[in-house]
Amino acid sequence: MSGGKCQTRDEADGVGEGVRTRAGEGGLRFDRLEMGGALGDLGTFIPLLAAMVKTCALPLAPALFFAGLMNVATGFLFRIPMAVQPMKAIATVAIAEGLNVRQILAAGLATSLVLLALTLLGLVDLLNRSLPRSVVRGLQLALGLKLLTTGIRFIADTDAWWGWDSIAMGVVCAGVVLAFYFSRRVPAALVVFLLGLGAMFMATDGLLDKLYLGFAPPKFWLKEIAPGEWGVGILKGAVPQLPLTLLNSVIAVCALSCDLFPRRPAAPRRVAASVAVMNLLACPFGGMPMCHGAGGLAAQYRFGARTGGSVILLGCAKMALALLFGSSLLICLQNYPMSVLGILLLFSGLELAMVCRDQRAKTDFFVMLMTTGACLAVNSALGFAIGWAMALLLEYGVFRIEPRPEDNAL
Repeated sequence: MSGGKCQTRDEADGVGEGVRTRAGEGGLRFDRLEMGGALGDLGTFIPLLAAMVKTCALPLAPALFFAGLMNVATGFLFRIPMAVQPMKAIATVAIAEGLNVRQILAAGLATSLVLLALTLLGLVDLLNRSLPRSVVRGLQLALGLKLLTTGIRFIADTDAWWGWDSIAMGVVCAGVVLAFYFSRRVPAALVVFLLGLGAMFMATDGLLDKLYLGFAPPKFWLKEIAPGEWGVGILKGAVPQLPLTLLNSVIAVCALSCDLFPRRPAAPRRVAASVAVMNLLACPFGGMPMCHGAGGLAAQYRFGARTGGSVILLGCAKMALALLFGSSLLICLQNYPMSVLGILLLFSGLELAMVCRDQRAKTDFFVMLMTTGACLAVNSALGFAIGWAMALLLEYGVFRIEPRPEDNAL
């Protein structure tokens, strides 16, 4: 990360030094806190996966199985709760414009090939070293605010004050999170997730009868992608996804890992290679385009995860569900309460945004807010470029927002 070595977080995060040290030394734990933390990122994972399956006919069983497999791999590789999420730009375009499976997979493969090339050429490390911390913080703040507002929208969009999926359910789940905010005995995300499961079964008649055993084996999709579908996937999916992957899945997630795990931060080149390789292995067989993400790491950390054991547990659960129930799980995904997912997203966004509190100098704070505003108003890539340009202008004295020492003397 630009700006030198990793900086430790304040003790305000409520985590004991012993837990931090064990996580930094690379140990794996498989306790209830890791289990609870693993569920923190479901607010992003479930809605995007369910929407792509329903709208684009993405095969659910392979997508869930490969997501779980990559969870397990990254847990052992990084030894921290590194999230595996859908590539958001590709998922958003696919859902909004109805891309087919082949176009989605082409977009994921193209993004990963370019990312792998940048990694092998050393350009990822060069980019990471040259970025001012204030610009990275601006991106993190923007992403955190987006998660927070998305979570609130999930709750508000239920259009119900009372019920199993309602504003009242969101308030109850928020109360649970706050009540156990610093608890090392009761994992808040696990309690909230179980509340959501109970609400789902209470609100949906005969849900268990709709589930059936069986696994739909993956097929080899690569040979079925036509040249025109490669073009659509690259232009509509890969082009907007690549800058987001570089910024959020590599730069921002490495910056956050320095804050949360200063003894064992994730290296940019290693993270970029991980994103590239897992898609090159999974997409040809129907695995959805995947990445790591600062929001996912923040979410799992907020709800108790401190080691790679959390994502290993989550990955095993995903693979088991895919193998046992296959495509019938879509019924559960579609009926899980959005108000519960909204609370998970809301607190994940808060965790990601709060790491930006270290920007205390007026110039750094100005650049951070400029980057955040541009990211929220336009998009992450252009907002990041605007923030970086402003940081350079201030660094070289083209503009000033703080007086020079001699000006104060006058």
